[in-house]
Amino acid sequence: MSLVQVEDLSVSYGARTVLSRVSLHVAPGEIITIVGPNGSGKTSLLRAIIGAVKPSQGRVIQRNEVKIGYVPQKLHIDETLPITVSRFLKLPGGVTAEDINHALAQAGVPDLAKAQLSQLSGGQFQRVLLAHALIGKPDLLLLDEATQGLDQRGSASFYQQIETVRQDTGCAVLMISHELHVVMSASDRVICLNGHVCCEGTPAVVASAPEYRALFGTGTGGALALYRHDHDHDHDHGDHNHDHDNTEAAE
Repeated sequence: MSLVQVEDLSVSYGARTVLSRVSLHVAPGEIITIVGPNGSGKTSLLRAIIGAVKPSQGRVIQRNEVKIGYVPQKLHIDETLPITVSRFLKLPGGVTAEDINHALAQAGVPDLAKAQLSQLSGGQFQRVLLAHALIGKPDLLLLDEATQGLDQRGSASFYQQIETVRQDTGCAVLMISHELHVVMSASDRVICLNGHVCCEGTPAVVASAPEYRALFGTGTGGALALYRHDHDHDHDHGDHNHDHDNTEAAE
């Protein structure tokens, strides 16, 4: 049985429909990537899956007792707040030091427990958010453009870590990404979204689909151009500024 089944899902904000009759499923252990231009409803889809957005039509069915870990696109942290990584990871409650150390190791940053959040690089901060999502031992990991603001090397390293997590834990991964060159090598399936499901399948099938090429061209250049205005000032994975624009926050 699928971990999550999305059936005929539509999401509207007032008179504006951002998702129309979207259906998909996530099987145990698979990595699915959602791609699409800005404003295509990608973040709204993840928010509907976790119950943060109420569908105007359709439904989301979760397998009984499925555990979901969520890595947001951004998280506002007051840089003057004196809080260590360990203290931050304890916020869900009922978390032991062993849980924290294990999650940080899974996220690839085993030595950060005592570090101050305000002193972390952008790449380290995203790894801590990943550790936060892993503490609950999720069956499904949702990533909302988790590498936004990281440079190409930092992004590639993060996605390699996600593959390691999948291998080590067996969890499924549903992620939004604009980095098509990485997505096409890291995913079992790709779903191209533009308010509706334009096309889906293996990376090779989607890359050759007319609907995909109409949005992104035949290479990655067209896709990256759609996002470049959001990332020109956020290219360094050592940047301490975690407050990146969420282009879909108003969906």
